[in-house]
Amino acid sequence: MIARQLQSLLAGIYDVPQAYDVEQFLLTDRRALPEAFRASPTDEQLLVADGGDELSLGLFLDAQLLARLDAANPLELLNGANLADYWTALEGVSHFVYLAWNAGHDRPVSLHELELQAEVDKYAATVLLLRAQDPKRFPVELHRALFERAHVSVALAGARAGLYRRANQHAARFCRHLGQLLAPVGARAQARAAAELRRFYRLTNAMKVRHIECLA
Repeated sequence: MIARQLQSLLAGIYDVPQAYDVEQFLLTDRRALPEAFRASPTDEQLLVADGGDELSLGLFLDAQLLARLDAANPLELLNGANLADYWTALEGVSHFVYLAWNAGHDRPVSLHELELQAEVDKYAATVLLLRAQDPKRFPVELHRALFERAHVSVALAGARAGLYRRANQHAARFCRHLGQLLAPVGARAQARAAAELRRFYRLTNAMKVRHIECLA
């Protein structure tokens, strides 16, 4: 299924092991969600329960979302028709992969960090996927579409709206830098970008923010 393919895509970009199969944690029926999550209209939610010594995870991706992605798989051909669904599913898988990886290293993860990394993941995975599907293309419009046109819904985010905006702003700045690394065509540029992405992935939240603030 598409969730496992997206997990493999992110694992390859960041060179992280796939210790857990995301599909073993996948929920697709909104009616089966805990009541606190059921009312949300979003097609993607990460469910986390911290029991102290044990972390329980679940990833909700709506069944209709997955059906649309199975019918028009973005890993085969990413285009305007499936881009929004691709980003929705990728964000959920990003949250799952990043939280599981940090839990395996006994590192706490903040909501800002989860959102920041997910935005970076959407940009990086989309650029690399489009480049793989058309090696001569660099999607210069992607940064504008993902960041400059982004809108945080206060109705959905509530008191966390400011946090989501800050995460988006930090990701936008980092991805502008990343785009400069990726713009040249060739293995050398891709290797530089890969090294930067993998180093960034392993930084703590505070270190990520400091790194971004030091970028020109």
